[in-house]
Amino acid sequence: MSVQHGCEFGVLDDAGQRLASLPILVLNVHSRCNCRCLMCDIWKRKETNEITAFDLERHRQSLRRLRVEWVVLSGGEPLMNRDLRGLCTFLREFEMRLTLLTTGLLLERRAADVADLFDDVIVSLDGPREIHDAVRRIKGAFDLIQSGVASIRMRRPEMRMTARTTVQKLNHAHLRETVLGAEELGLDGISFLAADLTSEAFNRPLLWPGERQSEVGLSASEVEVLAEEVEALIARAGRGARPHYVVESPAKLRRIVQHFRAHLGQASFESPQCNAPWVSAVIEADGTVLPCFFHRAVGSIASSDLEEVVQGESARAFRRDLDVRSNPVCQRCVCSLYRDQPFRA
Repeated sequence: MSVQHGCEFGVLDDAGQRLASLPILVLNVHSRCNCRCLMCDIWKRKETNEITAFDLERHRQSLRRLRVEWVVLSGGEPLMNRDLRGLCTFLREFEMRLTLLTTGLLLERRAADVADLFDDVIVSLDGPREIHDAVRRIKGAFDLIQSGVASIRMRRPEMRMTARTTVQKLNHAHLRETVLGAEELGLDGISFLAADLTSEAFNRPLLWPGERQSEVGLSASEVEVLAEEVEALIARAGRGARPHYVVESPAKLRRIVQHFRAHLGQASFESPQCNAPWVSAVIEADGTVLPCFFHRAVGSIASSDLEEVVQGESARAFRRDLDVRSNPVCQRCVCSLYRDQPFRA
């Protein structure tokens, strides 16, 4: 079996595509967000849904049988979930690693909970102070992250907290400044990924029209600026005292440039190495189960057991028919996952 179609420890049989385990689970535990980011439409949602401990209780045996090891709490904004402590306490019963993916606006207010409930935190950071606030369209957003990180450090100094930056029009020329911003915030590292321009993820009922894509994507001249900035960032990382502060390798950073070139027709889209549908799943706040952020749903835990969904005919057929190399959604992927060995906390 090709590594692009799965991984040997995650699939019991090629033909049936039945999973031996589901090591990673992403829970979008709250449907709404407290930012108004340019590259995301989640904040436009009118309805409010959230996942609670009660919602997951009937999936207890599924979580055990699927041997889930790592849960990432995302959203919307997970810190808006009213049952956050109950939910995390429930998941802790399974000795899972818990990661919080957050805008950071509520970190100070929820500092005690964050320090107590999570193993690590990933904060969305879109640039140095002025640019971050402009992208988030929230005045003082950068400062709120800074005060929140400081509050958590007071309670748990050793907790790993990192930044994740979505590269797009407003910040493409400021990657090095963004790294300095992460250092200013007292974060332990930073990762970069390209803005998603062409999928139906992140609350897009329809694909963005060209005009909307151009508001977030890069022009030909901007891609050249990004390419220069990426090379400067790579050179800076090689000289710095913290060589692994930027998570991505030089090849992965250059892939961000390639992605924007492909969007302009200057290059071909190429699928990343990814086996997310064979080792993980995403559960939306309404219970919808996705094989990853970008592909269509395969079921719902609101009406079926989690194990029944990921081992069901719809999910198995999707995995059986998916060729990551040639699939157009995979070719445009900005956030791939590849796991070649069992996770160890």
